[in-house]
Amino acid sequence: MADSATAPRPKSGEDAKPNGVILEARDLVKRYPNGEVVAVDGVSLAFDQGSYVSIMGPSGSGKSTLLNLLGGLDTPTSGEVYFRGKAFSSFPSLEALRAAHIGFVFQSFHLLTTLTSLENVQVPMFEGKLRPAEREARARELLDLVHMGHRVDHLPQQMSVGERQRVAIARSLANDPELLLADEPTGNLDSKNGAEVLDLFDKIQQERGVTLIVITHGDEVAQRAHRRLTYRDGKIVGDESR
Repeated sequence: MADSATAPRPKSGEDAKPNGVILEARDLVKRYPNGEVVAVDGVSLAFDQGSYVSIMGPSGSGKSTLLNLLGGLDTPTSGEVYFRGKAFSSFPSLEALRAAHIGFVFQSFHLLTTLTSLENVQVPMFEGKLRPAEREARARELLDLVHMGHRVDHLPQQMSVGERQRVAIARSLANDPELLLADEPTGNLDSKNGAEVLDLFDKIQQERGVTLIVITHGDEVAQRAHRRLTYRDGKIVGDESR
């Protein structure tokens, strides 16, 4: 079995149905340098492949820190995260793991202001093996998926906040990730744009078989998920499924 970021993965459709645990946290703790704030306090969780999970909690509860640990963007004070049974700490490069298997969507979009939407979506592909024409074709396909095919030549500042988030979602899918992590993806959007983004997540999760974990403080977002976790003061205090 390959231990790099190029391990075989399930695809969309029938092969994308839940098939075991894709991501697991064991006894995760994250203390900030002064030691007084514990953002993550002994969290253990497992996420099935192809699942749609929300983590809901108030602002300042530590849920974004938890997501950063689950995505390999931060390191725990103690405990471990496992991707397909392999500890994050044993991967030669977490950056390579993220690039190949994990997509991220942030509240503030993180689009490059000097690049068009078409160029922004291609950024994660630059380290891969696709030729320029293939990168562009894939970026156009993803922009069409999020209903932004008519805005390929526009800069972020020429788009509405809802359109920027759509481009950010397209970018998160650039390398066909198995795992998609979204941190307050509707936090900067009005109710109409927020609902449209959530509809997109529903479509992507169902059609592409992506494991989707969404951080939110809003019940209307959490209710979209099949499994709803409640997070408070660094701990999981509720776990419901439908």
